[in-house]
Amino acid sequence: MAPIAPSGQTPLVMTRDNVPGSPSRPLPVLRALLDAIDRDVLQLLARRMGVVAEIAAYKRHSRTPIRDLAREREVLRDRAERGALLGLPQGVIESVYRMLLLASRDRQAELRAEVPEDQAPKTVAIIGGEGGMGRSMARLFGDLGHAVLVSDVDTALRPAEAARLADVVIVSVPIRVTEQVIRELGPLVREDALMMDVTSIKEMPLRAMMAHCRGSVLGTHPMFGPGAHSFTGQRVVLCPGRGEAWQAWAAEAFRSRGLVVTETSAEAHDRAMSIVQVLNHFQTQVMGLALARAGVPLEETLAFTSPTYLLEAYVVGRHFAQSPGLYGPIEMFNPRVAEVTSGFRAAAEELTEILTSGDQPRFDAVFDEVRAYLGPAFTEEALEQSRFLVDRLVELTAGR
Repeated sequence: MAPIAPSGQTPLVMTRDNVPGSPSRPLPVLRALLDAIDRDVLQLLARRMGVVAEIAAYKRHSRTPIRDLAREREVLRDRAERGALLGLPQGVIESVYRMLLLASRDRQAELRAEVPEDQAPKTVAIIGGEGGMGRSMARLFGDLGHAVLVSDVDTALRPAEAARLADVVIVSVPIRVTEQVIRELGPLVREDALMMDVTSIKEMPLRAMMAHCRGSVLGTHPMFGPGAHSFTGQRVVLCPGRGEAWQAWAAEAFRSRGLVVTETSAEAHDRAMSIVQVLNHFQTQVMGLALARAGVPLEETLAFTSPTYLLEAYVVGRHFAQSPGLYGPIEMFNPRVAEVTSGFRAAAEELTEILTSGDQPRFDAVFDEVRAYLGPAFTEEALEQSRFLVDRLVELTAGR
């Protein structure tokens, strides 16, 4: 019996032409047909994004938020059910539509759906605007309709001039020179303007801006790298310094571009980053160094890889493919680096002793301790989400 298709649609019926193992046309013809169908799909996607643009205009005029979780759940449920009736796997359809919904939200943010129509544009100067994060900030504030001034070591517009001209001065330079740049430019920032930084530590730059700038001051930390394809759903941390009006403006700007905003103190930020960045990067570096010195070629290990080992190897490879000049200061300048790395060493030594002594009861106790810390809700979520990631990784690397 053929599956029941939604009203107005042709049910998926297995015939001689579409039963696997019964080819009726040469492979080049079948591939050409797929190409033609894909072109039709792309046309439909373009039409869909056209409607998304109209929705963005409506939301901007009516001041309606971009994200509507109830509507998203309805779309995901409906499309999965319709896909199932057409013989399509629900998990795949859900994944496709999650990506489409993300692209739709991002497009609405690009079209300033949450930017008030009467909002006056600001002049935003990016000091270090030709670096990776500087370019990201220039794109973000440019998307929101602000006039962006880019100043860097090789630009005609000098940092001092940009600092004097701008309503918002964003310091996006390497951590090692951040304090020096703030000392030089802070006194040039107008009293009615905002100075903010985008470094990965917050206590040091915030102290410097408070001491050397007469205007409003805000510490920010975009929790994504310059290679991020989309701002939508990314996180940014704001650490207040001086000037509530400018802080509210910055928070609204980030939210309207689709970012998730977290507000906290500089001290709480750096404490959290000692785990999120320092401990995380440190364990990746230890893994990489241990691999490099183990005396076993990487390709040999990959011939026996499990999906989880491959995922770990990709994380290590991604980390070491980037600049040590980026990661070194993030870890070295965090005020809690000694505390965190000492804790890592102690944990490693304890586990070494347990494994070499073959002490299963102590090993079990470690599992119980960590499982209790994580909590049942997170461990269940971790199993579910990592299973999805592992499945996707296996699909992408099959036959590697």
